[in-house]
Amino acid sequence: MFDDEDEENFEGNLSEDLERFEAHLKGDAIGFLDSDRLEALVDHYLVNSQYTKAKACAEHAITQFSYNPLFHLRKAQAISAMGQLKEALNLLAQIEKWESPSAEFLLTKASIFSQLRDSKNAIKYFLEAIKVSEPEDRDEIYLDLAIEYESANDFKSAVNILKEAMKYNPHNEGAIYEIAFCYDQLGEYSNAIDCYSNYIDENPYSFTAWYNLGNAYSKSENYEKAIWAYDYCILINEEFGPVYFNVGNAYMSQEKYLLAIENFHKCMELDGDDPMALCYIGEAHEQLNEFELAKHFYKRSLELAPLLPDAWLGLGIIEDLEGRTKEALVLIHKAAELDPENAGIYHVLAGAYEKVKDLKQAEDFYLLSMALDPTDEECLTNYTDLLVERSLPEAYNYIVDFLETTNDNDIALVLEVNLLWLLGRKDEALIKFANCAANDKKKAKEIFELNPTLQDVKEFVHLTED
Repeated sequence: MFDDEDEENFEGNLSEDLERFEAHLKGDAIGFLDSDRLEALVDHYLVNSQYTKAKACAEHAITQFSYNPLFHLRKAQAISAMGQLKEALNLLAQIEKWESPSAEFLLTKASIFSQLRDSKNAIKYFLEAIKVSEPEDRDEIYLDLAIEYESANDFKSAVNILKEAMKYNPHNEGAIYEIAFCYDQLGEYSNAIDCYSNYIDENPYSFTAWYNLGNAYSKSENYEKAIWAYDYCILINEEFGPVYFNVGNAYMSQEKYLLAIENFHKCMELDGDDPMALCYIGEAHEQLNEFELAKHFYKRSLELAPLLPDAWLGLGIIEDLEGRTKEALVLIHKAAELDPENAGIYHVLAGAYEKVKDLKQAEDFYLLSMALDPTDEECLTNYTDLLVERSLPEAYNYIVDFLETTNDNDIALVLEVNLLWLLGRKDEALIKFANCAANDKKKAKEIFELNPTLQDVKEFVHLTED
């Protein structure tokens, strides 16, 4: 470490050397500078992102100290930052012939491969760098390695690496933040919540951490806690527009449409008109049965984003709700053309065709919707109802076949019970319902919505009692 006098001398020399080198770049003679002073000059330019000057300085140093591999490494770092990645790798290959690679050399190589989107080689050299690095530097190298795994969408490996980073430095804020991000990407929201909470314990005024905590709660469908976290984000930074958008979404999920509208408007006050915010405001007004306002905002959304399928769908739904189902079909088809992989749009189309008694089209779109999203409970229920109108045995056979191929739509078992009961196979229905209730009593109770008459059957009521 420098004492005060040494530090002043070093800074004075650097300032003087910078003047000399800048003059040299304009044609003046620079005279002799020892390797330490040239190294300080190159490092200064690299740290300040002046890569052309860093390269020129490294090249000058090489003419004076060609045997010193450090200046060749600095040149490689400078030209890689300038985008000359293959040239930098060729230079590193030359250096590797002269001496055993240092941690800095290996990290430089890893960084270049990362820029080349070659995650496999980037990961290889990060791992090699860890082996020869000083223990106090390893948490940061692990962090860089984890981010490379993230770039390769290997979030599980990233989590394992970040845990290693935190063994070396439990207070590494970046590692805590990244591990929460990885858990978020893996859908392990409870772990993400724990990590963001731990990060906030150390950084209570990080509005982005509160924002991401809110997002994790939203994804786990805990909207009360999400809004609580978003409120802290707003308390710290009330000018952060995206948080109001997400608060609006959370309120939409709670069916608190006036509060949702208020927050979407606040988002746009800060960040300007946004087609999705306008579309969601339209949806909120639609849910409030304020159809003229809903249409107004859907149309404003389309003025900004004419190819936004959600707004076309919203306009179609309102036409349908107002009794103009044939006109609605044109708008809903437009939404489907713009988003052909969206199962929900085909579900809406199926319902509209069912209204106009075109049952063949309705069935086709129900099946298309279910093929895209077999987990959609409402769609499966609606399609089963359509089949029941045509043939009770056909509806039952469809559900049996569905259960043989799909096990992640919980309403299917309840539908099977109801169909067995309607077919007069009451003992089988009760046996299967007992299994349903044992596995998920809350889901089993939905049978009373499917068939309200079962509320008068004591066996069903008994099996669902708490």
